[in-house]
Amino acid sequence: MNITKETTMGEMLQYDRGIAYILMQNGMHCVGCPSSIGESLEEACMVHGLDADAVLKSIQDYLASINK
Repeated sequence: MNITKETTMGEMLQYDRGIAYILMQNGMHCVGCPSSIGESLEEACMVHGLDADAVLKSIQDYLASINK
């Protein structure tokens, strides 16, 4: 799966539950919140005052590390 800033939180978590840990490390502690499931990564980062590009890079680095 190619995760982008437009990918919803629900799609990411369905693809790989380990992404939840990455999101929490970056300050998104509400990954289980029903309202967050339909938000894009970019929208969720905006709500939390986070840099979407930095969070996306963390997710991509994580996925690259498990797909070696």
